[in-house]
Amino acid sequence: MSGALAPHKTDSGFLLPSIHAAPPFFTQQPNPGTQAIVTQQWTRLILSYARHRHLFVLRAEDANVPGSEWDEILRNPRIDRRLLSSHLSAILADMVSKGHAVYEPPKQTSSVLLYWRNPEEWAQVLYDWANSTGQLNTIMTFYEIVEPPVPSPLSGIPLPILRKAVSVLTKSNRAQIIAVSEGEGVRFLAGNPGK
Repeated sequence: MSGALAPHKTDSGFLLPSIHAAPPFFTQQPNPGTQAIVTQQWTRLILSYARHRHLFVLRAEDANVPGSEWDEILRNPRIDRRLLSSHLSAILADMVSKGHAVYEPPKQTSSVLLYWRNPEEWAQVLYDWANSTGQLNTIMTFYEIVEPPVPSPLSGIPLPILRKAVSVLTKSNRAQIIAVSEGEGVRFLAGNPGK
């Protein structure tokens, strides 16, 4: 079984790191220092994969669902290993504590929104998109941003992340929240493109 600890490309084109082929990577480690390293590696892998696949939500029970959108990283059939939901739950808790995710909905601990871009980065993506599509000084509903007629980097972004990005823009005088009949809206302001 030489070469087993090598990077591997998934069906979606994502390059798994060589550690994904190591059986101990899929089990909680009794040594806290070792477990901290494993958790850090899982965090990096989860965020990279989420960005690659444009995924925002990860649930502890996704570890138990064969064929889920997370299956490529939560399982490794080549070594007959999978991440247990209890281990994934501990990783998610660590990610939340370090600001890489937030529990969504709030007041539960089994489902998170992933920050593969932090709110400040999303704010810049949002402002750049508004500028490049000629949306400055126009009012747009949140729905128009999340479900644009032409796919954009913001397509499918969860409303809680969009709200945080708009809040960042509002604080830097690059956007203004507007009440509209269809719900929430935003006006992107020209003239202050800096952060």
